[in-house]
Amino acid sequence: MQKIVINQTGGTEQLNLVDFELGTPGAGEVQIKHTAIGLNFIDVYFRTGLYPAEKPFTPGMEAAGIVEQVGEGVTNVKSGDRVVYCGALGAYATHRNIAADKLVPIPDGVSDDISAASLLKGLTAHYLLFLTYKLKKGDAMFVQAAAGGVGSILCQWGKHLGGYVIGAVGSDEKVPLAKENGCDVVINLSNEDFVEKVREATDGKGVPVVYDSLGKDTFEKSLDCLQPHGLMVSYGNATGPVSIPDLGILSRKGSLYVVRPKLFDYTNTHEELVNNANALFDVIQKNVVKVNIGQKFDLKDIAKAHNALENRQTTGSTIILP
Repeated sequence: MQKIVINQTGGTEQLNLVDFELGTPGAGEVQIKHTAIGLNFIDVYFRTGLYPAEKPFTPGMEAAGIVEQVGEGVTNVKSGDRVVYCGALGAYATHRNIAADKLVPIPDGVSDDISAASLLKGLTAHYLLFLTYKLKKGDAMFVQAAAGGVGSILCQWGKHLGGYVIGAVGSDEKVPLAKENGCDVVINLSNEDFVEKVREATDGKGVPVVYDSLGKDTFEKSLDCLQPHGLMVSYGNATGPVSIPDLGILSRKGSLYVVRPKLFDYTNTHEELVNNANALFDVIQKNVVKVNIGQKFDLKDIAKAHNALENRQTTGSTIILP
């Protein structure tokens, strides 16, 4: 058995691969052999220390695998079941013990790779579209990082719901990917002014909702894309955390609203987790949402995976093979 351990937060050199032994699962727990691990920006936040964790720790929030042992009192899964989870630190490992109520059964027709590549990102897209801002048919939406892991799912699902999808990407290579994801308009941040282009695409009105996962570098200009009373959903900080020293900026730009949500406030109960996951798997099985696994890395190459993600060299989702 192997896992990644972080003793001190910092750069990718802090990602240490070690051998370990795993005890039997306790009451309410199961032991899983991982088959695929999801890579997410939240992993970077934990590695750098932006999000605190007691050290030493094993990073990673999402993985799929096979149940090998079941602890006392567990009734929702059994040995041999294929399962997936997100929101439980410690996924960068070949095996782990985990609370059974964190697990979601993987339905037939959905692979372990797709499950690990999509659960955290897909549940994020679900709450963004259905719970944080309930997208209505005909609504315009502006999505930063439209070719990324969450952005790819968010744009496809939003288009399916009848949204007018405007997406922004960071390079020429990502423009066709965003179009494949259902974007009606694609903006290339490397050579286009996204505020100007969003206004142009909406006849000067702006959009009722912006979904921004980039953070510091785009936050203020993203506000300029909103129509009066519009909602700015800042759900990530790939370019750095956002601060608003002057709340008056919201009134000056049209009595705007801002929310900084996180996934795990929308999956507080096992029932919520499973219901939202089933909604995701339903659109995946119906090919409404196609999950693009753009990259795969071995667990021993986790530093390369982090570097690619941070430098915006990835497209779609990335998985780690244990």
